[in-house]
Amino acid sequence: MNASSCGRNGGASVTFSFPERFVSAMTRDTLALVLAGGRGTRLGGLTTERAKPAVPFGGNMRIIDFALSNCVNSGIRRIGVLTQYKAHSLIRHLSLGWGFMRGELGEFVEVLPAQQRTNDGWYNGTADAVFQNVDIIRAHDPRFVLILGGDHIYKMDYGALLATHVENHADVTVACMEVPLAEASAFGVMDIEPDGRVCGFAEKPASPRPIPEQPGYALASMGIYVFTADYLLEHLLQDSLEPESEHDFGKDILPRAVQRDRVYAAPFRNQNGTRAYWRDVGTLDSYWAANMELIGVVPELDLFDTQWPIRTHQVQAPPAKFVFDDDDRRGMAVDSMIASGCIVSGALIRHSVLFSNVRVEESSRVTDSVVLPRVVIGPNCRIRKAVIETGCALPAGTVVGVDLEQDRRRFEVSPGGVVLVTPEMLQQSLDYIR
Repeated sequence: MNASSCGRNGGASVTFSFPERFVSAMTRDTLALVLAGGRGTRLGGLTTERAKPAVPFGGNMRIIDFALSNCVNSGIRRIGVLTQYKAHSLIRHLSLGWGFMRGELGEFVEVLPAQQRTNDGWYNGTADAVFQNVDIIRAHDPRFVLILGGDHIYKMDYGALLATHVENHADVTVACMEVPLAEASAFGVMDIEPDGRVCGFAEKPASPRPIPEQPGYALASMGIYVFTADYLLEHLLQDSLEPESEHDFGKDILPRAVQRDRVYAAPFRNQNGTRAYWRDVGTLDSYWAANMELIGVVPELDLFDTQWPIRTHQVQAPPAKFVFDDDDRRGMAVDSMIASGCIVSGALIRHSVLFSNVRVEESSRVTDSVVLPRVVIGPNCRIRKAVIETGCALPAGTVVGVDLEQDRRRFEVSPGGVVLVTPEMLQQSLDYIR
């Protein structure tokens, strides 16, 4: 069955909210697998030396910290992270920031690199990545398997998702949300019945079907799936034997499951029924914008929420310092987030995010920018609407983001006018700890 053969789409009538943390025997009997091997090529130079899930975000975190924190906050403490592309930075971060699990209690964050366990190839599709670790899944003997991407920014109680799965006696449950129709071609698009059962699924369709009650939106898969473990193992094996399969959840596993089995949708909404916060920071523009959103007085994503903390590896560094208070050189930051170890020496930081151990020298101005760790911005620089990669040292008088035509000759400029500066572009030695 394809998307066009469904009956009436009941997407707007299904509710799925998160009134409180939902920790239960279901979450404790769940194995989470985080797919974290993507190249993230649309992020350009930010993923030259690291996988997308390892890209820094929000002043002191990495993108993958959101999926991992959601697991821990939901009571899921058996987690495998599937890595492949340039994984050193990611593995190092997991080792430093996620080694607190207690093995004697059955808790873990395991790194699962492509090991050619079932064949002589590397991970070839999302379903193949999981299939190559089928013996590890069997060894952990979960009742449910939660499949996640490691490259999105959001907070979700997976316990509520598991509860929906069990209540529906589902074989597969897909977390989904309404997205504007113009953006829906980048997602798997679903049609659902009034009870939430999925009756059609099309991966990245050229002409997405709108939700009848919301003609400007389509119901899109978030790439978050709950499988009953026995069902998953059986269908991964079947898929591995299909010569025409691309071994992908969205292209192969889910469309076949929708035709034959019990697949349900779980729309991701706030308690009041509005769309919940979720960002795909897959482009330089979206990455910059998501960081800028955090600076707002009341941002939609609250990083100060003690009820749902985002855990990460905290760099051991002294508090941020702002020095000099003369009329012509005053160290200060306005509407900004400044991480530990930063020194703002007679410079002005306005509406920007500075990660750890950044130094900004006197008379420089940094505006509307994201500055990643261990960057040095020399005196008299002007930085506007830029992303400065880890380890850059900007010489005195550097100007970025003022003349985009000139910037294009040296740096990477996004369609939205965000300028990315990396050590390679400055012809400087690489900072291997990215």
